[in-house]
Amino acid sequence: MPGQKKTDKTDGKVEKIQPSLLERWVDFLIINTLGRIIPKAVTPNMVTAFGAVGALIGIICAAMARVHPLFLIGSCLGVLTHLICDSLDGYVARERNLKSNRGAYFDLLTDILHITYLLIALTFSGVMHWYFTIFMVPVYALIIFTSMNEILYLKRFSFPMVGPTETHFFFFVLLIGSMITSCRVLFTIRGIDFTFADAVCVVGGIPMYIEMIRLQISIYIKIRREDKKEE
Repeated sequence: MPGQKKTDKTDGKVEKIQPSLLERWVDFLIINTLGRIIPKAVTPNMVTAFGAVGALIGIICAAMARVHPLFLIGSCLGVLTHLICDSLDGYVARERNLKSNRGAYFDLLTDILHITYLLIALTFSGVMHWYFTIFMVPVYALIIFTSMNEILYLKRFSFPMVGPTETHFFFFVLLIGSMITSCRVLFTIRGIDFTFADAVCVVGGIPMYIEMIRLQISIYIKIRREDKKEE
């Protein structure tokens, strides 16, 4: 339920923990509005794949923003589709007892590819500058790979405090603001041009890096503790 620490067991092996209040509320809203109407024949991987297709369309629209900023509307819809499917694939897996580590990894890898190529497409179209893309690309991938290590070594999955849901909302702000400002340069600091997207990357990227470092340290400590127990 929203406002509570959510945990559940995946195949009796992997414990899932959602510390983010926003993550829990969004999951609750999506599951209770769309989760109940998913056909029985639909599998978790099918939901993940549908989200990946939506993300791909959004990436193509981001690249087309080079022609006109309004193509970013398609990118917003792509991000929304991916956000919804990112929540529903786990719900379908739990409700229909179709949970697997392979499905979890498939989900996480599509997240990485979506974010990475969306940033590249936005850079190609001039929505943001390449030096901010270089700043943003590694952080989300590192957060996800850290989570994969937690699944592999500790049999648990702690959603980051600044995780998938926060990242999707980060892109909603970036895309909508870029459309409003027509992707133009808003200001220059020490010879570095800033579009709206660039400014959002700086403001949103710093807490992502902080969360990535916190998560890395936390999981390293837990793994060391488990290793000592085994010794």
